[in-house]
Amino acid sequence: MPKGGRALPERAVELLGEAEAALHGGDFFTVATLREIEALCPGPLHAVHGNVDEGELRAALPESLEVEFVGARIAMVHDAGPSHGRLGRMRARFPRADAVVFGHSHLPLHEGDDGFQIFNPGSPAERRRAPRHSIGTLRIEAGRPVFEHIWL
Repeated sequence: MPKGGRALPERAVELLGEAEAALHGGDFFTVATLREIEALCPGPLHAVHGNVDEGELRAALPESLEVEFVGARIAMVHDAGPSHGRLGRMRARFPRADAVVFGHSHLPLHEGDDGFQIFNPGSPAERRRAPRHSIGTLRIEAGRPVFEHIWL
Protein backbone atom coordinates (compact mmCIF):
# COMPACT_ATOMS: atom_id res chain seq x y z
CA MET A 1 0.00 0.00 0.00
CA PRO A 2 2.66 2.63 0.73
CA LYS A 3 3.83 2.72 -2.88
CA GLY A 4 2.64 5.83 -4.71
CA GLY A 5 0.70 7.28 -1.78
CA ARG A 6 -2.06 4.67 -1.98
CA ALA A 7 -4.72 4.69 0.70
CA LEU A 8 -7.53 2.32 1.59
CA PRO A 9 -10.84 3.31 -0.01
CA GLU A 10 -13.38 4.67 2.48
CA ARG A 11 -15.70 1.67 2.04
CA ALA A 12 -12.84 -0.70 2.96
CA VAL A 13 -12.13 1.38 6.08
CA GLU A 14 -15.83 1.24 7.03
CA LEU A 15 -16.02 -2.54 6.61
CA LEU A 16 -12.85 -3.09 8.64
CA GLY A 17 -14.30 -0.92 11.39
CA GLU A 18 -17.42 -3.14 11.51
CA ALA A 19 -15.62 -6.49 11.38
CA GLU A 20 -15.51 -8.90 14.30
CA ALA A 21 -12.13 -10.03 12.94
CA ALA A 22 -10.06 -9.44 9.83
CA LEU A 23 -8.01 -11.77 7.63
CA HIS A 24 -5.11 -10.54 5.51
CA GLY A 25 -3.31 -12.65 2.92
CA GLY A 26 -0.02 -10.76 2.99
CA ASP A 27 1.75 -7.93 1.18
CA PHE A 28 1.53 -5.28 3.87
CA PHE A 29 4.97 -4.10 2.63
CA THR A 30 5.81 -2.37 5.94
CA VAL A 31 5.18 -2.81 9.66
CA ALA A 32 3.58 0.66 9.64
CA THR A 33 0.92 -0.57 7.20
CA LEU A 34 0.24 -3.62 9.36
CA ARG A 35 -0.20 -1.37 12.41
CA GLU A 36 -2.51 0.97 10.45
CA ILE A 37 -4.79 -1.90 9.48
CA GLU A 38 -4.73 -3.35 13.02
CA ALA A 39 -5.87 0.05 14.33
CA LEU A 40 -8.89 0.02 12.00
CA CYS A 41 -10.15 -3.36 13.24
CA PRO A 42 -12.11 -3.62 16.49
CA GLY A 43 -11.41 -7.37 16.53
CA PRO A 44 -8.24 -9.36 15.94
CA LEU A 45 -6.31 -9.23 12.69
CA HIS A 46 -5.21 -12.68 11.49
CA ALA A 47 -2.46 -12.38 8.89
CA VAL A 48 0.29 -14.13 6.98
CA HIS A 49 3.32 -12.50 5.42
CA GLY A 50 3.57 -11.80 1.71
CA ASN A 51 6.43 -12.06 -0.72
CA VAL A 52 7.08 -8.29 -0.81
CA ASP A 53 6.87 -7.72 2.95
CA GLU A 54 9.95 -6.29 4.63
CA GLY A 55 12.11 -8.63 6.70
CA GLU A 56 10.65 -7.58 10.05
CA LEU A 57 7.15 -8.55 8.85
CA ARG A 58 8.36 -11.84 7.40
CA ALA A 59 9.90 -12.66 10.78
CA ALA A 60 6.81 -11.59 12.76
CA LEU A 61 4.04 -13.15 10.65
CA PRO A 62 3.67 -16.84 9.75
CA GLU A 63 3.78 -18.27 6.21
CA SER A 64 0.46 -20.00 6.84
CA LEU A 65 -2.17 -19.93 9.53
CA GLU A 66 -5.41 -21.68 10.48
CA VAL A 67 -8.14 -19.99 12.52
CA GLU A 68 -11.57 -21.13 13.63
CA PHE A 69 -14.76 -19.08 13.62
CA VAL A 70 -17.98 -20.55 15.00
CA GLY A 71 -17.00 -24.06 13.93
CA ALA A 72 -15.58 -23.15 10.50
CA ARG A 73 -11.85 -23.62 10.02
CA ILE A 74 -10.20 -21.09 7.69
CA ALA A 75 -6.61 -21.55 6.50
CA MET A 76 -4.53 -18.69 5.16
CA VAL A 77 -1.48 -18.56 2.93
CA HIS A 78 -0.11 -15.80 0.72
CA ASP A 79 0.82 -17.71 -2.43
CA ALA A 80 -1.47 -20.61 -3.35
CA GLY A 81 0.55 -21.36 -6.48
CA PRO A 82 -0.48 -21.69 -10.12
CA SER A 83 -4.17 -21.64 -10.96
CA HIS A 84 -4.11 -25.14 -12.50
CA GLY A 85 -4.82 -27.60 -9.68
CA ARG A 86 -4.95 -24.90 -6.99
CA LEU A 87 -8.18 -26.09 -5.37
CA GLY A 88 -6.87 -29.65 -4.98
CA ARG A 89 -3.45 -28.50 -3.75
CA MET A 90 -4.99 -26.29 -1.08
CA ARG A 91 -7.33 -29.08 0.04
CA ALA A 92 -4.33 -31.41 0.39
CA ARG A 93 -2.18 -28.82 2.17
CA PHE A 94 -4.92 -27.87 4.65
CA PRO A 95 -6.94 -31.08 5.12
CA ARG A 96 -8.74 -29.85 8.27
CA ALA A 97 -9.81 -26.53 6.73
CA ASP A 98 -13.21 -25.68 5.28
CA ALA A 99 -11.66 -22.91 3.18
CA VAL A 100 -8.38 -21.24 2.29
CA VAL A 101 -7.94 -17.46 1.96
CA PHE A 102 -4.95 -16.37 -0.09
CA GLY A 103 -3.49 -13.29 -1.74
CA HIS A 104 -0.42 -12.89 -3.98
CA SER A 105 -2.09 -12.39 -7.37
CA HIS A 106 -4.36 -9.58 -6.09
CA LEU A 107 -7.01 -11.05 -8.40
CA PRO A 108 -10.46 -11.77 -6.92
CA LEU A 109 -11.29 -15.47 -7.02
CA HIS A 110 -13.81 -17.79 -5.37
CA GLU A 111 -13.87 -21.49 -6.19
CA GLY A 112 -15.24 -24.49 -4.41
CA ASP A 113 -15.81 -28.20 -4.66
CA ASP A 114 -17.68 -30.57 -2.36
CA GLY A 115 -17.93 -27.96 0.42
CA PHE A 116 -14.25 -26.89 0.32
CA GLN A 117 -13.53 -23.34 -0.91
CA ILE A 118 -10.62 -21.13 -1.89
CA PHE A 119 -10.99 -17.36 -1.82
CA ASN A 120 -8.82 -14.46 -2.92
CA PRO A 121 -10.43 -11.15 -1.93
CA GLY A 122 -8.46 -9.18 -4.51
CA SER A 123 -6.97 -5.89 -3.36
CA PRO A 124 -8.42 -2.58 -2.23
CA ALA A 125 -5.25 -0.74 -3.23
CA GLU A 126 -3.54 -2.59 -6.11
CA ARG A 127 -5.98 -4.12 -8.57
CA ARG A 128 -3.46 -5.23 -11.22
CA ARG A 129 -5.50 -7.00 -13.94
CA ALA A 130 -8.72 -7.13 -11.89
CA PRO A 131 -11.60 -5.07 -13.27
CA ARG A 132 -11.97 -3.16 -9.99
CA HIS A 133 -10.48 -2.88 -6.53
CA SER A 134 -12.06 -5.30 -4.09
CA ILE A 135 -12.06 -6.85 -0.66
CA GLY A 136 -13.98 -9.79 0.69
CA THR A 137 -16.31 -10.57 3.53
CA LEU A 138 -16.73 -13.83 5.38
CA ARG A 139 -19.82 -14.89 7.29
CA ILE A 140 -20.32 -18.20 8.99
CA GLU A 141 -23.74 -19.74 8.42
CA ALA A 142 -24.58 -23.06 10.08
CA GLY A 143 -20.86 -23.69 10.62
CA ARG A 144 -19.95 -23.11 6.96
CA PRO A 145 -17.97 -20.20 5.50
CA VAL A 146 -19.81 -17.87 3.11
CA PHE A 147 -17.56 -15.50 1.14
CA GLU A 148 -18.51 -12.43 -0.85
CA HIS A 149 -16.49 -9.99 -2.93
CA ILE A 150 -17.14 -6.31 -2.28
CA TRP A 151 -16.31 -4.17 -5.31
CA LEU A 152 -14.85 -0.78 -4.42
